Amino acid sequence: MSFNIATWNINSVRLRVDLVCKLLKKEEIDVLCLQECKAPVEKIPMETFSEIGFSNLVARGQKGYNGVAIISKFPLLEKSALDFAGLGHARHVAAQLENGITIHNFYVPAGGDEPDRQKNEKFDQKLNYLAAMRDYFYKNVPKKSILVGDLNIAPLPEDVWDHKKMVKIVSHTKEEIDYLEALQKAGKWVDVVRKDIPTTKLYSWWSYRAKDWAASDRGRRLDHIWASADIAQHTSGSRIFREVRSWERPSDHVPVFATIDL
Repeated sequence: MSFNIATWNINSVRLRVDLVCKLLKKEEIDVLCLQECKAPVEKIPMETFSEIGFSNLVARGQKGYNGVAIISKFPLLEKSALDFAGLGHARHVAAQLENGITIHNFYVPAGGDEPDRQKNEKFDQKLNYLAAMRDYFYKNVPKKSILVGDLNIAPLPEDVWDHKKMVKIVSHTKEEIDYLEALQKAGKWVDVVRKDIPTTKLYSWWSYRAKDWAASDRGRRLDHIWASADIAQHTSGSRIFREVRSWERPSDHVPVFATIDL
């Protein structure tokens, strides 16, 4: 079974339902994972998505904040929705496809503006969240699994517009990268996008603050697709759909794609 998966921080699924539909109609997608849905589950516009063939949903939501959803052409079996670090936030959900592949969808805390655990509670929460993910996947090494989402970290120099200028900026600090690498190592996860595109500058997020985001191109690769070691060799076709950032009333993130062929 071959299927195409995409992950996208939509920054309000109700506000941008038309953009989601546009993407699903324009691209060959079978499973779409959304973050920052900012809606209770019952408010996710599944009737609209069902009309274009996406009738299956596994999600966790909150009014106005956070929220993760997996919508699919294929049946989904909910596996878990874990509260890492005890934050009480809707930041994780996992579902299994009929072929046995489990998909983990994450929205990792952004971490605020100051990379100091003592001065910034949000940064402390972010590192605690990553540590809890690390510990979970160390104890439960994934098999036949995909991890996607907005992990809010750009780990490589090629994942940011200027590595030297970004090393003290939240999302690209050494401390965050060390935590992310420990998580990746604990679960033996493979970064599918960098497996397919190892060296090119790649970004999936551009700030709303930029007057001309495309011209300045000060992006970061915050959104990721990972695969467990046993199926990583069956992934291909990774890409980032940059043009979505130019759509009307866009999210500040764009979709990331990969194909899994088992």
